[in-house]
This record gives sequence, C-alpha cells and structure tokens, in this order.
Amino acid sequence: MGEPEEDTFCKKMRKATRDIHAVSDALVNAKLAFAFSDSGVWADGLLVFYEVFRYLEGAMIRLKNTKVGSLRLPGLQRTEAFELDLEYYLGKGWMKNYTPRDSVVKYLMRLRQLEDADPNQLMAYIYHLYMGLLSGGIILRKKRQLMRKLSPFKDVPMGGDCVTDFGEYNVFQLKRDLRNTMNDIADTLDEDTKNKLIEESKTVYALNNEIIRSVRGAGPVVIKKVIYFVSIFVFLLFIFFVLFK
Repeated sequence: MGEPEEDTFCKKMRKATRDIHAVSDALVNAKLAFAFSDSGVWADGLLVFYEVFRYLEGAMIRLKNTKVGSLRLPGLQRTEAFELDLEYYLGKGWMKNYTPRDSVVKYLMRLRQLEDADPNQLMAYIYHLYMGLLSGGIILRKKRQLMRKLSPFKDVPMGGDCVTDFGEYNVFQLKRDLRNTMNDIADTLDEDTKNKLIEESKTVYALNNEIIRSVRGAGPVVIKKVIYFVSIFVFLLFIFFVLFK
C-alpha cells in the first residue's frame, strides 16, 4: 500500500480544534435549538454574530491586496443579509438603540488587535465562521423551515432567513472553494504562520462560545416547552383514566 495522503492545512485546523468545536456544537444545540420555533432566540443569535461578520467583511476589503483579501469569495458576503434579517425581526429602527454586548465587544477587540499586529491571523476567523455558516447554519435553516410546518407552539414567520440563503450560489461549491482557497494560501505560508493560524483557530471557537452563551431567550423558551409537554402528558393521562377506568 502507498503512503497515506498528507493532511491538508484545513484538515489540520479541524483536528486541532476538534475538542473545543465539540463544545461549540453542544452550546449551539442547547441555545439555538429553540430558535427553530422561537424567532426571538433566532434574532438574538443573529445579533451576536452580526458585528463579527461585518468586521471580517470590512477587513477583507481593507486588506484586499493581501492573502486575507483572497478569501473574499463571490457569494459569501453576509453583512447585508444579516441586516435584512435583523430588520425583519427587530424592526427598521433596530440600530438606533443597539449597543454590542460585552462578549461581542471582546471579540471585536481581538479582531482589531490582529488586524493591526498580524492580519494573516484573521484568516482563521474567516475560514471557521464562514465554513460554520455554510454547514451548521444551513442545517439550522432547514430545521426552522421544517418547524414552520410542524411547530405545535406557534406559527414561525416565513421571512428572516436571508443570512442562510446563498441564492444562485451552490453551498457545497462555496465550501469547496473556501477550503481550496485556504489550503492554497497555506501552501505559501511559513511553518510559524501556519502554526499561529492553527492556535488562533482555538481562540475562534473560544470567542464563539462566549457570544453563543450570551444569546437571550433560550431559558424561557425551554420552560414554555416543558410546560407544554407536561400539560399534554397530564391531559392524555386524564383521557386514559376516563376512558379505561
């Protein structure tokens, strides 16, 4: 048998972040799972990531003639989509009284620090966040669409999904293009820079986890759903005893 194929740089990043990525997945499941049927939770989830994506997209323009700018692929830009969704859920004047929460401010400070001192490290954020949106974000979109048909709690609005709608662009192709571009860029980097990117990838997920924990409304939604199911269970028990006593 031949030698096993060498891991690509993206595979190395994925392996290095496997543990903390699992924590992120658990947090998303715990926090945003209830966004399937509660638009308030979904909107707050959009709000905490809006500033992060907006900053990264601005950075890719500011650094357009660098490796960072090379990751600004057609079809990926999400700032306008975030704003359309937030306007849908929060109203046209939502930005007038908007102040980013502490966890978001901390995230943005890290991004500014990197842009000033070591811009290449921003590529870790761009890669992981957009890949996450193209993977987990699409799954959340499909589940919300399903809940529109099946939700026993309340009607889920039909709009507000622009951020996970890539229009004419194929999601699988976008993921492939992003992965290939990142791997091609990595081939031009020295080992020290690549190791820094791998280490910064862990910080990406740590900061993601902090802002996900700040998503508001998931607790009350859980309580409402528990009450609902308990009520249904008690009602079924009552019917059972009435019919079969």
